[in-house]
Amino acid sequence: MKLKVYKPDGSAFTEKEFDIPSFEGSKGVALLKQVVVSYQANKRQGTSKTKDYGEVAGSGKKILPQKGSGGSRHGDKRAPQLYKGGVVFGPRPRDWSKTVTAKARRIALARALFELAKDGGLSVIEKFEVAQPKTRLFAKVLSNVSPEGRRLLVVDSAWSEPVLRASRNVGRAVFSNSSNLNALDLVRTPRVLISESGLQKVLERAKN
Repeated sequence: MKLKVYKPDGSAFTEKEFDIPSFEGSKGVALLKQVVVSYQANKRQGTSKTKDYGEVAGSGKKILPQKGSGGSRHGDKRAPQLYKGGVVFGPRPRDWSKTVTAKARRIALARALFELAKDGGLSVIEKFEVAQPKTRLFAKVLSNVSPEGRRLLVVDSAWSEPVLRASRNVGRAVFSNSSNLNALDLVRTPRVLISESGLQKVLERAKN
């Protein structure tokens, strides 16, 4: 598949062929969804908790006589309808994590990469470099590649110190390393700018 490969300053580009895995029809889409859901579920802490009837403090003595008060019938002060009573069917600590195989993650990464490239959201840059660690220099590169100002995922195989210092104040850019890139990152970002070395590492992960 042919992709745009930009110069380090983003001023010009050429088209180059990359060996991006291809899919026919909806093959791998259901698996991609399963993997994305697993990534999202694994981020949940599962620590929400409320106290039920047996955990709240209070006496078990009946607070009013059963009859004669002219009001509703009540049990003890721990009842759920009373202030500071127990919570019925409240959240309890639980493990939300989902397990998927390494092969499933690999196929999902390949499918997400294919969809992004097919829709024109994947651009390649020869390498990331700046003459000085200045934010305006790195922001100019991004504006040359993506002038519309949309959110941009920027990926490299290894970040140099000057580029990191120049890029940390660019609000619309989200940065990642090719070794940590996953299907969720590609699905939730409409446009990705990746270095040639970073793309090669991602393709190796998607194929092996």
